[in-house]
Amino acid sequence: MTARSEEPRALARRLVSWYRRNRRDLPWRRTRDPYRIWVSEIMLQQTTVRAVVPYFERFLRAYPTVADLAAARLNDVLASWSGLGYYRRARDLHASARIVVARHGGRFPDRLEEALALPGIGRYTAGAILSIAHGQRLPVVDGNVSRVLSRLLLLRGAAPAARDRRLWSAATGLVTAASEPGDLNQALMELGATVCAPLEPACPRCPIRAACRARAAGLQLRVPPPRRTRRLPVTIRADVAVVERAGRLLLRRRRDGGLMRGLWELPTVTRRSGADGLRLEMSEPIATVRHSITYRRLELRVRPARLLSEPPRGRYRWVRRGDLRRLPTSSMVRKVLAAYGERPGRRARRLV
Repeated sequence: MTARSEEPRALARRLVSWYRRNRRDLPWRRTRDPYRIWVSEIMLQQTTVRAVVPYFERFLRAYPTVADLAAARLNDVLASWSGLGYYRRARDLHASARIVVARHGGRFPDRLEEALALPGIGRYTAGAILSIAHGQRLPVVDGNVSRVLSRLLLLRGAAPAARDRRLWSAATGLVTAASEPGDLNQALMELGATVCAPLEPACPRCPIRAACRARAAGLQLRVPPPRRTRRLPVTIRADVAVVERAGRLLLRRRRDGGLMRGLWELPTVTRRSGADGLRLEMSEPIATVRHSITYRRLELRVRPARLLSEPPRGRYRWVRRGDLRRLPTSSMVRKVLAAYGERPGRRARRLV
């Protein structure tokens, strides 16, 4: 950092003290087990704490050790992940677990280079796991930490590469000065998540407000600078066919290379792709379900349907409702079936 040598130590002390008094009681904070911390960090990527907690607890019941995860079938792991989204995380976690068992004796590697060699592990994730589990003085910079440090140092106007270098340098200075590197890194994450918010920072509650240059300049609402405009949302409209036979539902497995590759879904009928080999007689829509996947906004009309001929072999499966939880599916399937279950004599309605 650019201040006196004792300043990082003082800031680190304040942050750690604040964290120990104010941290949320989260299940992955009750352990130093590298495997559990690793699972939590992967789940928390692009997903809120509130959404992750129940998945984390169920996942650890199903796979209590890295050896259990490595021995599991990928389909079972994806089924445990169903609804959490960004399924590449689950695939990478499973692949990494197998590497950890095969090459590292079933223990998450404690060397940074070896951790970074695992699928799905980058600089932030490796630093978080190794600092929290092993007390290594490794920095972390995610969205929350970036916002805290940008305001603390009044970083604005710099080119992205230069800004990143300054952020990682500042994070390194703080974690090096801290007596408890893991608590320091979690303090920065927690501060960004609960106090140093993007739009309404609660500056009076901040333990390092006296050192914050953005607050001193009255610029805390303008730092960090706005992100580049994201890709504009695209609305996609389609029909979802719900086909039942003898208490079973007809499902199709996605084979494309997209985010939902390998997941099971109800047949979707679009003007472009048709019914993907199915010959169907479809009833009028009984509901409209909305679902978002990254920049895509799906509007799906739920339509009961019946087959006019048998589905193509190898592309479809009949599945009992009670077995759905054993298959990797997206939360979209649950939304559609919830709407379908309310169909008798009811008008179409929207589920958000």
